[in-house]
Amino acid sequence: MSPIPRSGSAAAVPAGPIGFLGGSFDPVHAGHLQLARDAQRELGLHRLTFVPAGQPWQKPAPTPAAERVRMLELALAGAPDWALDRREIERPGPTYTYDTALALRAEAGPERPLVWILGSDQLRRLASWHRWRELTGLLHIAFADRAGSTRTLDPVMQDFVQQHAGSAEELARRPHGLLVRFAMQPVDCSSTALRAALGAGDPTDLARCLPAAVREHIRLHHLYETEHGNEKAATPGD
Repeated sequence: MSPIPRSGSAAAVPAGPIGFLGGSFDPVHAGHLQLARDAQRELGLHRLTFVPAGQPWQKPAPTPAAERVRMLELALAGAPDWALDRREIERPGPTYTYDTALALRAEAGPERPLVWILGSDQLRRLASWHRWRELTGLLHIAFADRAGSTRTLDPVMQDFVQQHAGSAEELARRPHGLLVRFAMQPVDCSSTALRAALGAGDPTDLARCLPAAVREHIRLHHLYETEHGNEKAATPGD
């Protein structure tokens, strides 16, 4: 079993598209893992790196970073094409994807295709992100198209997607600039709902949504025994 690097490095893998999946991962669950698997398959990624947020500026204070990272380590164990990047955890202050993308591009050089992966609900909130329009100047954005979803984008985001729309084949030939839709198998799990269930002592869906090693870590360390946060949402990137 290959060890998970202490911090990901875009330059450490062969040439080809590299994917990055950010989020609080509080806790990591089956939806995150399915999103990663489908992105890797549909986009032809050479490697996929999980990037846990340090201080997500749009969300309430999450579980301590060390616990979230440990749960990710347990969930990613045995997956040699998946890595863990701690830069947002180690960076002081609020976490902005733009700053991370800027650092990743500097490390990768100008030609390597880099891909930031989103759930479809995250795409609908993209316009609230710091310097969001500049992200495509640094990397591609790929977003999951979840079967059965009927929610539409607002006009601003529809226009942005149309301006930058591309395919997985184009993505592999260009370093940045495209928005690419890919298919994701739907998974009815969310961190918000899982925290609420754990806080209420409700075992429903825990075995289905949480990897066994993550469930055991939560039990041993008494995580989420008191529900925290009051997020709206349930997305694969939550």
